[in-house]
Amino acid sequence: MALTPFLDPLPIPRVLKPKERTKGVTYYEVKMEEFFHKFHSELPESKVWGYEAQLPGPTIEAEQGECVHVKWINNLPDEHFLPIDNSIHGAGKDMPQVRTVVHLHGAEVEPDSDGYPDAWYTRDFAKCGPRFAHKIYKYPNNQRPATLWYHDHALGITRLNVYAGLAGMYIIRNEEERALNLPSGRYEIPLVIQDKTFNEDGSLFYPTTVNVPNPPPDFPNPSITPGFTGDTIVVNGKAWPYLEVEQRKYRFRILNGSNQRFYRLSLDSGQQFIQIGSDGGLLQRPVRLDEIVIAPSERMDVVIDFTNQRVGTNIVMTNTARIPFDFGAPPDPQTTGLVMQFRVIERNGEDTSSVPQFLSNIKRYNECDASRIRDISFDVTTDNFNRLLFLLSNHEYMDGITENPIVGELEIWRLINQGIAFHPIHVHQIQFQVLDRTPFDTDAYNLTGQLLFTGEPELPPANERGWKDTIQAPPGFVTRIAMRFGPYTGRYVYHCHILEHEDHDMMRPLEVLPKKCVPVNPDGCKNCSEAFLCLNE
Repeated sequence: MALTPFLDPLPIPRVLKPKERTKGVTYYEVKMEEFFHKFHSELPESKVWGYEAQLPGPTIEAEQGECVHVKWINNLPDEHFLPIDNSIHGAGKDMPQVRTVVHLHGAEVEPDSDGYPDAWYTRDFAKCGPRFAHKIYKYPNNQRPATLWYHDHALGITRLNVYAGLAGMYIIRNEEERALNLPSGRYEIPLVIQDKTFNEDGSLFYPTTVNVPNPPPDFPNPSITPGFTGDTIVVNGKAWPYLEVEQRKYRFRILNGSNQRFYRLSLDSGQQFIQIGSDGGLLQRPVRLDEIVIAPSERMDVVIDFTNQRVGTNIVMTNTARIPFDFGAPPDPQTTGLVMQFRVIERNGEDTSSVPQFLSNIKRYNECDASRIRDISFDVTTDNFNRLLFLLSNHEYMDGITENPIVGELEIWRLINQGIAFHPIHVHQIQFQVLDRTPFDTDAYNLTGQLLFTGEPELPPANERGWKDTIQAPPGFVTRIAMRFGPYTGRYVYHCHILEHEDHDMMRPLEVLPKKCVPVNPDGCKNCSEAFLCLNE
């Protein structure tokens, strides 16, 4: 149905108050609930899921070094309202339909609090997955101030739970950043951008099947698709909202919370974005950009200056990213090409905020210090139902561990994308640095497995030279990232953050080992606890 854009004001997610503060711990209880939400004043209410019955969930704010404990409470019904494919791993008919586990995306936490896909649980913790350990998650926040986000990560149904509404922002702050005098208070606004499709009755639409050549007689219905994009852009839970902005600077923390859709954002006024931060916090220096490209799960911290805009001016944030990114169909300029509108009003008082030329110190990794270089290939095949299947290094999720970094040691990963699509790759537990991207001969690689480079390495653009936890890996390029795992050891995952790819089967486990543990079986083992020998013993 056709909806009028820029009809509803932009909601601002509330900041969650803790339940209590005791003995150096800030304690929250956050309930996941089913409720009805109005995405647009011309739409009927939609059944959704949300943290604290909000969409997106409330923002959690923490000080750097503040110990935060959260009890994530599943109060959801027993049956899912979106179509579940029982043929993919972790989602069989023997599994509870509704199960959840929360991942604080970008956080440096112990494995028991990371939101491992197999650590799911049902309402009242009645049933729990094999990796479930604790009801209360612990977030030490011993990392740089940054824009993180929390979302569901349950094995086999992450795409459905996030699309249903289980996502929210988490912001780490400190005094050093506050001293920079960036726009703050009501002039600092989170923007959670997602895409949805609605049925005529206002309910959320999610596809139940996919067309494949020569499907077998037992082709599943519902069936997972290789990706989902909606026809309506939603910001902070409202379709194509507007925001009144004064003639001054604003700070926007932008999150792409969509399942598959990339966004290429620009302002139709011709204004630039001043990017000041990325996934892992502030950049070293601000970067002025005419447009920003943001992949699923990436965050971009930007300042927009409306000082010189006339009162009464309406400015539209537009999207020109193709789907699939960036070779498919262009967005409809009347729907998916629109994101939101800014309406300029008179300034209320003086704007004393600033954007300093130096923001933070980022010490670059030295490649010579790397103890290991790993090749991670992106592979495309089909499953036993002839559906597209995206893999990492030709392994499915359940194939056992092949990456076992040593805590504290620097590793370089070469992400080898010989396909035709971009993949946003997210690594749990750490923030990494982007080294470069180098074009290579994909045909030769597919035939022989040899990397034949066809050009010089391309350094990352200035806005990718900070800390990242998700990286856009373009087709036909080897994208190199450098990372140092720690301070914790244990089981984590890395995966594509196109959620349909993650669920089927572009996700792999990894095990961070203590310094004196080495693999007994270099090919890995399904039971990691028996696959490594500790030399201390």
